[in-house]
Formats: sequence, structure tokens, C-alpha cells
Amino acid sequence: MTRVFPEQLSAQLNHGLRRYYILVGSDPLLHLESQQAIVNAAKQQGFSEQHAFTIDQHTDWERLFSESQAMSLFSQRQIFVLQLADNGPNATQTTQLAQLFSLVHDDLLLIIHAPKVTKAQENSIWYKALLEEGLHVTCNTPDHQQLPRWVQNRCRALSLEIDPPSLQLLCYYYEGNLLALSQALERLSLLWPDGVLTLPRVEEAVYDAAVFTPYHWIDALLAGKSKRALHVLQQLAREDHEPIILLRTLQRELMILLDVQAKPADARRAAMDKLRVWQNRRQLYTGALQRLDRTRLRHVVHQLASLEIAVKKDFSAECWPALNALSILICQPQFPTGLYHV
Repeated sequence: MTRVFPEQLSAQLNHGLRRYYILVGSDPLLHLESQQAIVNAAKQQGFSEQHAFTIDQHTDWERLFSESQAMSLFSQRQIFVLQLADNGPNATQTTQLAQLFSLVHDDLLLIIHAPKVTKAQENSIWYKALLEEGLHVTCNTPDHQQLPRWVQNRCRALSLEIDPPSLQLLCYYYEGNLLALSQALERLSLLWPDGVLTLPRVEEAVYDAAVFTPYHWIDALLAGKSKRALHVLQQLAREDHEPIILLRTLQRELMILLDVQAKPADARRAAMDKLRVWQNRRQLYTGALQRLDRTRLRHVVHQLASLEIAVKKDFSAECWPALNALSILICQPQFPTGLYHV
């Protein structure tokens, strides 16, 4: 199965339609726009009927199979849009999907939405059935390193010229929220018909709508990016995230760092293997260990434990300033003098 990103989909559609399209990822805007691009291309080929099905324990498979073989009085070409559950299809659903795929014909096109596809699912019957005639479209939200390129491509599509400070501000304000970012760019194109986006113009029309998870905070801490870490914390606080979840998440990462740091340099790779640290995150851990020695790590753990006790004793305690201070301590290039050493 060919894998493409949403911005590459149009070129693929220009070469003709596939029988199957599986849109995989967590970003709703990329799912929506990718589906619309496929539907628009299919309509030009006579696919004028569209049916949507959710694949779960309530799926009416008999109706689905019947619809797949039905021929309309007015149109013989149909599009089925299938939404898979977050954890993917179970064993029964996998078998039913494989049967459905075996029934697909030239007048039936399938668009399948999946939040993710695991390695195990890639080896499953239903996924292998898509391999020969399908297209896998990766619809994951761009991370903070990929986002500027996405914004620049979006600006070109809207005939907008954007300067570097404006690009930086938009990425800062809308990271993790492509829908709001897309709407902001469309609004800017209406506000400034000449298509020139400068920082003063952008500042007038945008607001901070970034969407983060605790792991964005963790990654910023590991990378030593204090400004980003504080921005993520600010947004998590606005969204009423539970501080105890942040504390527990950070605690787990600190334990991993302590465990790996205790090993000789030539044994740290094996330690990360044992601790199941993902390959794409190992550079973050290595960089953090170059900045955080054992004394500093133990001090942070001590501070974290004190903060957790305070939160548990008084659920109304204001802990966000303490989390800000802890973030700065972790991100500092050097251990501040005069601090208590554990």
C-alpha cells in the first residue's frame, strides 16, 4: 500500500482512483479535507451516492453487505465511508471487514477512517486486504517542527505572503489545532485582500488557541525549552487539566532518566531498550541527560514529591506557579547554586 500525506493526495488522485483509501491519524481537519478531496474526485467518475457506517458492536453487517451489492435506479456507483473505533476492529469485525473488502467492485469505493493503525493491525487480515489496491493517507497533526511548513503550504494555497515573525506567531498560537489555524488563515485572507501578512496585521486578528497534552510539556522539559514548556503549561491550566496527572507523568519520565543515568554510557542504549523508550524519543532523553546530572535529577524528584503531597493534602492548592518553577529548574542549562542537594 502506498503511503502519502494529505498534501500529496491531489497528485495521487490525478492519476486515478483507488478502490480503498484509509485515512489514519488523529487530526479531524486532515481527515475531513482528505475525505472531501477523494469524494470530489470520485464524483467526477460518477460516484454520486455516499453512505456512512460506524464499525462497532452495533454495526448492521447484513445491511452493509446488502448495500455494497445494491444498484441504485439513478446511480450505480457508491462511496462507503467507514469509521473505525479508537482501538481498531476486534476479531469479529476484522473478519467482517475482510469479507466486505472481498465484495468491493468497480462501482464501489471505500474510505476508511482510523485514529491509528498499530503494527499488529498492519499484519491483520483486514489491513492486508487493502495492500494491493489501497492508499494510506497519514492524517496526524504536524508537530511544532513540521507545523511551519504546513502553514507555508496553506498560505500558498490561499495566495498569502507571510513573513517569518507572523509564521512564528501563528505556529505558537495554534499548535495542535489545525482547524482553528485554518480558520484564522481564511479570516486573515478576508481581512487583508492584498494577501500580505505582517506581524501587526496578524496580531490584530489571532488569539492563543493551541491544544496540548501533558506529553508536549514533557518533551519541552526534556529538550530544555523553558519558554515552550511554560506556554504548554499555561494552556493546560486554561483547559483545567488535572495537576496530579502532570505530576505522575513527569515522575515516570524522571524515574526513566535516573535509571538510564545510573548506567555506563555504553550501556544506556540497552537500558532504554529495557525501559521501552521509543526510538524517536531517545535523542530527547540523551540531550536531557547531558544537562541533568544525578544530583539535579534527585533534587527535582524531591521537589516533585513535595508538590504532590501538597496537592493531595489540599486539592484547592494553587500548584501551577510551582509547576512553572519546576519547569524552569529542569530546563536551565546549569544547576543553580545554593539549592538544597538531596
